Amino acid sequence: MASSAGHRASSVGGAGGEMAAAELGGAVMGSARAAWDLLPLDGVGPLRFGMNMAEVTAALPDMIELRRFQADPSFREILGLEFGARPAEPAVYAYFVGSLLFCIAVEAVCGPQVMLWGRELTGCVPADLERFLLHAHDCGVIDASYGPRGNPGANGLGLVVRVQEVASGVVTRPVMVGRAWADRCTDDWEGAIPECEWVGRQWTYRGHPEHWPPPGHAPNWHGWQPPF
Repeated sequence: MASSAGHRASSVGGAGGEMAAAELGGAVMGSARAAWDLLPLDGVGPLRFGMNMAEVTAALPDMIELRRFQADPSFREILGLEFGARPAEPAVYAYFVGSLLFCIAVEAVCGPQVMLWGRELTGCVPADLERFLLHAHDCGVIDASYGPRGNPGANGLGLVVRVQEVASGVVTRPVMVGRAWADRCTDDWEGAIPECEWVGRQWTYRGHPEHWPPPGHAPNWHGWQPPF
């Protein structure tokens, strides 16, 4: 069960996260990083949930498809496509089921800057972005919650905020789903977001491991290996 946002504060961030955000911000300032507005439950930037693969590719003329991969060990029909401007710089992950786009994740360093109500969601200090979500929750704007592994988000927005380790620290990675897949999307056990997006660094809080799978735990993935 997801817990209420008002009942827990994250310990991700701090000096390491602030340093990472500052360094990334400095790099991004001089780059042509695109800004994508999040239209909750409908799409983000030029992408709309429900597009087919050809439409997604056409909507990203400045990116190339870098690879395809199986995104979930239990639902083999979920296909992930990785897009980027250059082979070594993935920027956007698009996930399809039944050939329809249902989930989008944006890479923290090279991905577009996703904007929600004027607030940046990509490559941010986790604690700062969490405060934004909690404030919106307290004001009754959204119903924020945390999944079992501690990642915050809002089912009503189809949004989960993950963290991503980079050379200079830990920064945020937005993951978004469409209206038909938003129910319990913050729940990493029962929601629609594919397993590959839950693997790795977690939103740290007391009493829970910082990584999934935690040390010494071997999930029954039936031979599947996380793609990144």
